[in-house]
Amino acid sequence: MVYIRQDKLPKLKEYKYQGVDHSLVSQYVLKPFYTHVVIKCFPMWMAPNLITTLGFSFVVINFLTMLWYTPTLDQDCPRWVYASWAVGLFLYQTFDAVDGSQARRTRQSGPLGELFDHGVDAVNTTLEVLLFAATMNLGQGWKTVLTLFASLLTFYVQTWDEYHTHTLTLGVISGPVEGILTLCIVYALTAYLGGGSFWQQSMLATMGIGKFNFIPDAVYNLAWNEWYMFYGGIVLVFNTVSSALNVMKARRARGQRTRVALLGLLTFGAAWTLIPMYLYLQPVILRQHLVPFIFYAGLVNAYSVGRMIISHLTKSRFPRGNVLIYPLIYGVADSLGPWLQQHVGFGWPSALGNDVYQVAFVFMCLGLAIGVHGSFIIDVIWTICDYLDIWCLTIKYPHQEGKEKQEGKKGQ
Repeated sequence: MVYIRQDKLPKLKEYKYQGVDHSLVSQYVLKPFYTHVVIKCFPMWMAPNLITTLGFSFVVINFLTMLWYTPTLDQDCPRWVYASWAVGLFLYQTFDAVDGSQARRTRQSGPLGELFDHGVDAVNTTLEVLLFAATMNLGQGWKTVLTLFASLLTFYVQTWDEYHTHTLTLGVISGPVEGILTLCIVYALTAYLGGGSFWQQSMLATMGIGKFNFIPDAVYNLAWNEWYMFYGGIVLVFNTVSSALNVMKARRARGQRTRVALLGLLTFGAAWTLIPMYLYLQPVILRQHLVPFIFYAGLVNAYSVGRMIISHLTKSRFPRGNVLIYPLIYGVADSLGPWLQQHVGFGWPSALGNDVYQVAFVFMCLGLAIGVHGSFIIDVIWTICDYLDIWCLTIKYPHQEGKEKQEGKKGQ
């Protein structure tokens, strides 16, 4: 499959990064730290995409330790594991932020950098959901699924916003800045407090607040992780509404209809109509094999986001639909028949059942998602590198400032 058509390739040379960061933490704390301290640690020969890859490797290591110590997402880990997750995520954030500075420093800024950066972020989002669920001892259940939904929606809407406004806008509170720092603090506190089981306790009771009559039992008994999810829900609604308003304002300014842009959210909505339906119909996947399914759901979102970025870079039509949803449609249809037979009185038999074949189906979906998304990444990287005459992880033509000055003098 061709992801970038030949007639769209010249648009890559018109690319110019545009971003707005309203975060006070970013402006007054992180950016000075990156500019005056961190960037000096990287040599001029190091490609920006290599820095991004090295940063992502820290998260991969974190994920592997999670699989070793708490594959079911509900067991306490040694303190050093949580501490390593905090350090690894902070390093990822730092490397991910510095790669842009390195690109400008080495004169390697271009569309490949944005694609590579967003592509890694899309995969990292899913990995951090699993790490957060393990830290909070959420286990394999609806709380973890809800956390995944909120995280993927935030990333999808942010990319959808950038496609229509042509500007990457980070609000006063954003996932790449405050969201990641919050996770780092949560991981570090979990290491200090001794394990994820701490977050299962009532927050108000742990803080020493008495049970007053005006506090409902449901509120008083809310655990730390449930309060955190409540806070995350507020931030999610705020960021989603803000992005929608940004998109509608930008399209109105260009004399375009706003409803057309809102249709772009239907792809995400379709996927997240099917995902909870399938998990409800197949509790064996929800309670015992959720980790591979989350990987699959995360790659479905990463594929949609990747195609959005390509359309943004090449100024193409918004990509609608997602081929990775089709297996999920079959899974829901296959599981719905027996449920209808049981509750309505008519239906159809399941070809997969609800045991080993259903588990095999989930792993098949995961393998298909890895193959399709992997082929997409390889194809677009190869196409962009070939057209722009660059390399992905190394600098093909190092910038030589002295040489440019000499050529300028000759021209005079």
